[in-house]
Amino acid sequence: MAGDRTPEIQIRVNSRRGGGGGSSNVVHPVEVDTPQLSSPGPMVYREVKHFKKWVPWLIPAFVVVNTIMFIITMYVNNCPENSDSCLAKFLHRLSFQPFKENPLLGPSSATLQKMGALDVSKVVHQHQGWRLITCNWLHGGVFHILANMLSLLVIGIRLEQEFGFVRIGLLYVISGFGGSLLSALFLQSNISVGASGALFGLLGGMLSELITNWTIYVNKFVALFTLVVIIAVNLAVGILPHVDNFAHIGGFLSGFLIGFVFLIRPQFGWVSQRYAAQGYTSPPVKSKFKTYQCILWIISLVLLIVGLTVGLVLLLRGVDANDHCSWCHYLSCVPTSKWSCKTEPAFCLSNQVGNQLNLTCSSNNKTGMYTVSNPSSSRIQGLCTQLCG
Repeated sequence: MAGDRTPEIQIRVNSRRGGGGGSSNVVHPVEVDTPQLSSPGPMVYREVKHFKKWVPWLIPAFVVVNTIMFIITMYVNNCPENSDSCLAKFLHRLSFQPFKENPLLGPSSATLQKMGALDVSKVVHQHQGWRLITCNWLHGGVFHILANMLSLLVIGIRLEQEFGFVRIGLLYVISGFGGSLLSALFLQSNISVGASGALFGLLGGMLSELITNWTIYVNKFVALFTLVVIIAVNLAVGILPHVDNFAHIGGFLSGFLIGFVFLIRPQFGWVSQRYAAQGYTSPPVKSKFKTYQCILWIISLVLLIVGLTVGLVLLLRGVDANDHCSWCHYLSCVPTSKWSCKTEPAFCLSNQVGNQLNLTCSSNNKTGMYTVSNPSSSRIQGLCTQLCG
């Protein structure tokens, strides 16, 4: 009979399907026990605060800030002042360093150092720890910033829509710091820039969010497989030369742990009783989160704090992590017959006689003579990089 039927309340929430797919509305029915009614109760839809959509603005703001920082870096670089063979000279001060010096179409390494690139010697010996943060807002060239910003928009906007700007902003910044920290422990002879560590932190957060909120996903294993493949492919690219894969790994691990802390969702039983329509009752659920979610939250928070603290202490003490791991350098670059992993910075002996500058590259013993009067240090460094390249 119609009077014996138990009405059903449906709570409409928003949840992602899969790691890299688009977002969609997923309806999760919640059965509730109610008094018998003479007629079927109406279907009730209520917005759930814990699953509402946010308007993304922070991630687009990050993209704007990174772009502005790149333009400022190119302005400070002023290639025509320091090189005779700039690319895109019609851009004047914003023109690019010679392709042989910077194939990414960007500034010189000296300019990146001046702007706040990660330079381990300056962090350890000159107490410039702020470089662990500022390096995440700098990029080596047009190709570099385009790849990172497109990835940031695709990944970050979806996450900000689901979890809000506070949690995703913290996830981004802390992951970038974690990536810089691991990079500094292993790559101590080169400078490093880029938002890749923070981007991999967002990927790590997506993976831990999927694990800790496992029960709300419809196609669980499809989502997990898709996300793992995306992460594996991106990490595999990091074994190429001139790619700081340690920043990728450090950012991913940091984001993975942060995801268990920041991106946790309450269980649906708790949500249904909190948002049930007046007159309906649901089976009581005392705990907002499942036991395994709480355990993961505690373990991840402890590991994150301990890991970042220990890593920072080791770095400031001048520890080179390669001395304690003889094979770890293969995580960032695997040498083959096609390329070499040697990326030592260019160093030259210089001698100025009148308007003639004589340079000798210390790595390949090549010599070069240049007619230039009163060259700046950045000009000499640029010529040295071309000579040693």
